[in-house]
Amino acid sequence: MRIDKYLWCVRIFKTRSLATKAVNDGWVRIEGQEVKASRDVKPNEIIEVRRLPIWRSYRVLAIPKSRVGAKLVADYLKEITTPEELEKYEVWQLSQKNNRAKGLGRPTKRERRDMERWKDI
Repeated sequence: MRIDKYLWCVRIFKTRSLATKAVNDGWVRIEGQEVKASRDVKPNEIIEVRRLPIWRSYRVLAIPKSRVGAKLVADYLKEITTPEELEKYEVWQLSQKNNRAKGLGRPTKRERRDMERWKDI
């Protein structure tokens, strides 16, 4: 199975076109080497996917026939990213969430309630 299709089948990417774009942009590596979207995946290979600011690592356990449900992903893929890297990712996520400039993007639940209280006055 092609790497882009595999990444979509095991739900690492929401759509196959996003998976293809990530592979073409160099955000996916197999055994440490960048690959093309047409590269076939084999069991026991290690796939690395760039998720800012870290590379997440996965071991291929099996190849699915088609897209699998979220509960079945563990039968086809095992995450082997180190705990230190996952911790770095969590810290980065929190910093991104807290650095959102006021007025940009959709209001949070708290901001929406504050706006409603202000309008009622």
